[in-house]
Amino acid sequence: MSFAPPPAGTMASALCSRPIFVCWETTKSCLLACRHCRARAIRNTLPGELNHEEGMALIDQLLDFREPYPSLLLTGGDPLMRSDLVELVGHAKDLGIYTALAASVTPLLTAAAITRLKELDVNIMSVSLDGASPDTHDRIRGVPGTWRKTIRALQIAKDAGLRTQVNTTAMKSNIVELADIFHLARENGAVAWEVFFLIRTGRGASLENPKPGECEEVAHFLFDASRYGIPVRTAEGPHFRRVCIQRQNCGGSPTGELYKRLVARLLELEGQPNALSSTRLTPTGDGRGIIFIGHDGEVNPSGFLPIRLGKVPQDSLKSIYRSNPLVVALRDPSKLKGRCGRCEYRSICGGSRSRAFAEFRDPLEEDPACTYVPVAGQELMSLSETTRLS
Repeated sequence: MSFAPPPAGTMASALCSRPIFVCWETTKSCLLACRHCRARAIRNTLPGELNHEEGMALIDQLLDFREPYPSLLLTGGDPLMRSDLVELVGHAKDLGIYTALAASVTPLLTAAAITRLKELDVNIMSVSLDGASPDTHDRIRGVPGTWRKTIRALQIAKDAGLRTQVNTTAMKSNIVELADIFHLARENGAVAWEVFFLIRTGRGASLENPKPGECEEVAHFLFDASRYGIPVRTAEGPHFRRVCIQRQNCGGSPTGELYKRLVARLLELEGQPNALSSTRLTPTGDGRGIIFIGHDGEVNPSGFLPIRLGKVPQDSLKSIYRSNPLVVALRDPSKLKGRCGRCEYRSICGGSRSRAFAEFRDPLEEDPACTYVPVAGQELMSLSETTRLS
């Protein structure tokens, strides 16, 4: 979910000194009931939710990192369920903070609301599109009509001049539709596409993950999709960066049926690619360039890694990010275990720490969704070597 460019300076030191973005779960309230939701969203405000003054104080803490400030992602639940959202966004923008908003497509996301977000100078709004048709998307979202309203919201935002990103969670039930979803995103004006690799947490704990081999084929497909002019990103799929390096350096592609099906459909919809890969190999991960704040101020390495680090605004977000022992360990590739610890791509990839925790209850274990077998005796790839390829 990296909406902003990485901070200046060397990559490693920048990621240790400040997050690229701070994700704030402004509320758990939401009118949807998505099957894979991390947040277990509800319709009413939960006790303990950060109030207006606490929310403003949290935003103020981003200034402690000094410029360039971390970007702020307002998420939920549904941020539009907060009555003070306009004031919160206005405060962040007044401070010069890059502000993104992850909107739920509900009756609250009206044309007037989208226009207001543009007037507030929200830098980008993301919406989720998890199916190429109403049948798939509405079944996942739990509310009939959501697919059509999502397409309409993208069109309204495009007309209003509000930049949009489409988020898609790759699941067993929709991975064959990824090429069509990408086409819909481009067709309706999205300036970026982010694919989430499912983590068994929240409501998503009951869903079936794609198999590791399927995750690998999806990553290769995403590399192909990234050659059509809009950035393609992943969340909890850092092996995508390793795939990009392999494809850029060595060429080649997998021979699996899923990959061949997706790429054939991509070529049918989009024609031959017209650009180099738009992927940026920024080595973000849970606690590494990313930090998450829950509705009640509890700080976690990410929204998918529910390990308590502290609580804001009482605790210093800057101190937590820079000094908490777990966060420091998550940024240290030498602390990784299993195949991730031996992998020559561990500095640029590092595996999903959230998935390791969900499967093994150890955030430093290997990522079970990755199929890659490290090359014995291969020197570890440094950040300076890999970021040159972006």
